[in-house]
Amino acid sequence: MNIETQLRQLRLHGMTRSWTALNETRKLHELTLSEGMQVLLQAEADDRDGKRFERLQLNANFRYKASIEELNMDSKRGLDKATVGIFTTGDYIPKGEAILVCGSTGTGKSFLVSALGHQACAQGYRVAYFNVQKLLLKTKMSRIDGSVHKLFEKISKADLLILDDFGLTHFEQQQRMDMLEIIEDRHAKKATIIASQLPVEKWWDIFGDSTLADAFLDRMVHTSYRIELKGESLRKKR
Repeated sequence: MNIETQLRQLRLHGMTRSWTALNETRKLHELTLSEGMQVLLQAEADDRDGKRFERLQLNANFRYKASIEELNMDSKRGLDKATVGIFTTGDYIPKGEAILVCGSTGTGKSFLVSALGHQACAQGYRVAYFNVQKLLLKTKMSRIDGSVHKLFEKISKADLLILDDFGLTHFEQQQRMDMLEIIEDRHAKKATIIASQLPVEKWWDIFGDSTLADAFLDRMVHTSYRIELKGESLRKKR
């Protein structure tokens, strides 16, 4: 049995491709044993990192396929390299910090939070992306089939939770409780990003319950990073 066959049987796909390439280019015999092993091991590590990234992206279910490099860094829009640079490192995620992104329709909120989510996946973090209305419908249906606790547990395990289109409609009583429970599970432990058309000052009105609103805002607003996107709709410009 040759080496290439053994590598395939062991499912060392990165090493297999690298071994084949070294043989085909006749560079294998130019390397010492140590150098060859280093090349093969690096190829395997890169292959596994790539597959993990693809798996994390798929599970996150992002609205857009976006990257930090594609962002329109214009300080007039409320977004610049210094601001984004803080989040590109991903340091806010293990610290369990929050980012609040506000702006009118078409200013690029969903694209921005999707880009931050993709960046987090590239760094190996588990990300969950939800449109808030769809999430609340999902929680409602899960209560009917008895899987709501399993859903909340899955959400709580995400290193980064992204809630998009927050505040499009006022919450019903159970929805208020669900939103508070989701945030309570994550507070100071897991990172959260919320994107909304409404300025933070108007979030209190969404709840329609002063006690729950105060509890939610106390956990999300006071220690969070803020981004206020401005300008014309990017969709109109396109």
